[in-house]
Amino acid sequence: MSSPKTFFGHPRGLATLFFTEMWERFSYYGMRAILILFLRDSIENGGLGLDAKNSAAIYGLYTMFVYLLAMPGGWLADNFFGLRKSVFIGGCFIAIGHFFLVIPTTETFFVGLVCIVLGVGLLKPNISGIVGGLYNDQEQSKRDAGFSIFYMGINLGAFIGPIIAGAIGERIAWNLGFGVAGIGMVLGLIQYKLTEKHLGEIGKYPARLPDEAVQQKRDKLVKNVLIAFGITLITLLALGLTQTITINPFFIANASGVIIFVAVISYFIYLFTFAGLTPEEKKKVSVIGILFIFSALFWSGFEQAGSSLNIFALEYTDRNFLGWEIPASWMQSVNAIFIIALAPMFAWLWVWLANRSVQPNTPTKFSLGLILLAIGFACVAVAAYYITDGNKPLFWWLILTYLLHTMGELCLSPVGLSAVTKLSPKKLVGQMMGVWFMSVAFGNLIAGLIAGGIDDAEIQANPDILPNLFWFVVMTTGIGGVVLLVFNRPIRKLMGNIH
Repeated sequence: MSSPKTFFGHPRGLATLFFTEMWERFSYYGMRAILILFLRDSIENGGLGLDAKNSAAIYGLYTMFVYLLAMPGGWLADNFFGLRKSVFIGGCFIAIGHFFLVIPTTETFFVGLVCIVLGVGLLKPNISGIVGGLYNDQEQSKRDAGFSIFYMGINLGAFIGPIIAGAIGERIAWNLGFGVAGIGMVLGLIQYKLTEKHLGEIGKYPARLPDEAVQQKRDKLVKNVLIAFGITLITLLALGLTQTITINPFFIANASGVIIFVAVISYFIYLFTFAGLTPEEKKKVSVIGILFIFSALFWSGFEQAGSSLNIFALEYTDRNFLGWEIPASWMQSVNAIFIIALAPMFAWLWVWLANRSVQPNTPTKFSLGLILLAIGFACVAVAAYYITDGNKPLFWWLILTYLLHTMGELCLSPVGLSAVTKLSPKKLVGQMMGVWFMSVAFGNLIAGLIAGGIDDAEIQANPDILPNLFWFVVMTTGIGGVVLLVFNRPIRKLMGNIH
C-alpha cells in the first residue's frame, strides 16, 4: 500500500492551509503596502489627502482591528461555526471588502475597511488553530516546523501582494491596487473549498457542543447580537459620513490602546476565576499572558514596516537602482523575500537542535526576536542621520533593517503561534489564538501612531526627529529582550512539559 501524500513531510492538509493563507496575505499585504501612502496622497492624485497624524491613526486603527477581532472570531468558531466554516466566511467578507474599495468614493472605502476587518477577525485565528490540530501532543518539535512552513506560505503571499497590487496602486490607480488584492482572496477561497477534504475532521465542528436546546438559545442570541452590531455599525458609518457627528481618528486610536489593555486584563481575570481551569492549566495560561506583553512590544516595532518605514522609504530614501526608481511599496516585499529564504532554514534548525536536546526554549526565542528587532532599528536610526545632513540614505539600509527584523520574526512569530496552541486548554484554543492576535493588534496600533510623528514640515524644521524616533524603538525593544532573558527560568517552570 502506498504511503499517504505529504506536504514537505507534513500532513497534506498543511498544503490546503498554506495556500489559503498565502492568498489571504496577498490581499492583506498588497493593500497594506499602499494604504498609508493612499491616505496621505493628495485628492488630485486619487488619495484622501489626510495629514500625518490622522492618516497614521486610521492606518493604526485598521491594522489593529484586523487582529483585534481575532478574539471574537475565535469565540464564534469555538462555540458556533467551527474553525473550518469560520475561515471560509471570513474569506468571503475580505473579498467583498476589497471590491468595495474599488469604487472610488470615501464612503465605500470605509465600508470596505469594515468588511475586511470583520473577515480577517474570523479567518486569521482559526486557520492557525487548524494548523495546530494537524499534530498530536507528541509532535511538538514537528509542530514548530509545520508552523514555520505555514509561515512561509504567509510570506509568499506577503511578497507577491506588494509587488503586484502595490505597483498597480502606486503607479496606476490606488483603487485598482485594492481590487487586485481582492482577486487574490477569491483565488484563496476557491483553493480552500477544492482541497478542504485533506483536513479530515479537524476544525469541522465547534469545540463546545451543548445540547440542542442550549444550542438553539445560543444561536438566537448570536443572531440578535450580530443584527444589533450591524445596525449600530451602519448607523455610526452613516452619521460619520454625513458629518452629523465628528470622528477624530487620532483620539479614537489613543483610546483604543487603553481599551485593549483593559480588555486583556479583564479576560485573564475571568480565565483565572470563572473558567474552571486546573492549576496546571492556569500556569500555562499565565505564560500566554507574559508572552502577550513581549509579543505586543515586538509588533509595535516590527509593524512599522507598513507605517513609519514605508513613509521613510517613500519620502527620505534614495531608491534609484541602475537608473530606475524602485516603487516605495515594493520595499514591503523585502521582509517576505527573506522569510521565504530563511524559513526552511529555521524550521530545519529547530528540529536539528531538538534532536540534540539543545533547542532554545520559547522565552529564549522571544528574547532573541526582540534583540534582533532592536539591532535592525539601530541600522535605520544610523541611516536617518544622512537626512540631518541634507542627504538621502540608500535603500540598502532598509534592506539590512528588514533582514534583521526577519530573523527576529522567525525567532518569535511562528514559535509564538505554536506555543499558544500547545499552552492553551483544549476547549479554549480558538479564544487563546484570539488573545495572541490581540497582542499583534496592540502592536499594530502603536506602530501606526508612531508614524504620525513623521511630518515632513516638522522634520525639515528639526531633522533630528527621525533618528530620535528610531532610537526610542531601539531602547524599548532591546530592553524588553534583555528582561525576558533574565526571567527565562521562572517562565520556563510555569510551562511544565511544554518547551
